[in-house]
Parts: sequence; structure tokens; C-alpha cells
Amino acid sequence: MTSENSQSMKPATVAKKLGIYLPATPQEFQDSVISRADFAELQANPPEWLAELRRNGPHPRPVVAQKLNVSISGLARGGVEEALTTAEITALLQAPPAWLVAERSTHAAVRTEAQRVKDEAAKKDAKKARTQAE
Repeated sequence: MTSENSQSMKPATVAKKLGIYLPATPQEFQDSVISRADFAELQANPPEWLAELRRNGPHPRPVVAQKLNVSISGLARGGVEEALTTAEITALLQAPPAWLVAERSTHAAVRTEAQRVKDEAAKKDAKKARTQAE
């Protein structure tokens, strides 16, 4: 691998890092290889098309899941397989279907349990550290 290759990224990687839906980007972006410097410039000074995509979408599934406060699997169980626009996400939030209410509840329960497990592990680690210090 050359050093030049290690300093550039594929459009799919850049789109994922920027949180945008690749098929909605301009064709020239999709066909290019983006250097790390270009990526940093996109982050620092996004062009109008990037700002518009971030604002109105369509958004990729990870972004949709975050905005709806569900998991990506929850989106699939709810039948959402495609990218959604901000307007579509807003409509779902204003009049949530039964699957969305259920998935949000499940997602909240999973996060609560994960936090409980993390806190329990931290307590065990703290107790172990105190025991070793004595």
C-alpha cells in the first residue's frame, strides 16, 4: 500500500463519516477519491449541497435511527428500508405509528440495561482497586 492510498478515502467512507446518504450526493463526489485534506475541508467549510443534505436529507439509516431514537434493527422491523428526508422523519415523530412507539420503548430499555451493566462493572472495578490498594 502506498502512502498516497493511505491518505485518501472512498466516497462511501467519506459519506459515512459525514453522515450523508451517498446516492444523494453529486455525481462528481461519488466518482472521486477524497484526500484527508479535502475531507477536513468538507467538515470545516461544507459546500451548499452538503449543508442541504444534512439539513433536509435524504438521511442514511443510522441518521434516521438516531433522529427517531430507535436502533437500525428497529427501523428494519418497522419496515423502513430506505433513506428518509427530514420532512418524513418529522411526520413520523408528530404522528408516531405503533411500531415506532414500541421500538422507542425497546431502545430505551436496552440503553437503560446497558448503563446498569456499565455502572455495575465500574463498581466492581472500584471495589477491586480499593482491595488492591489496601
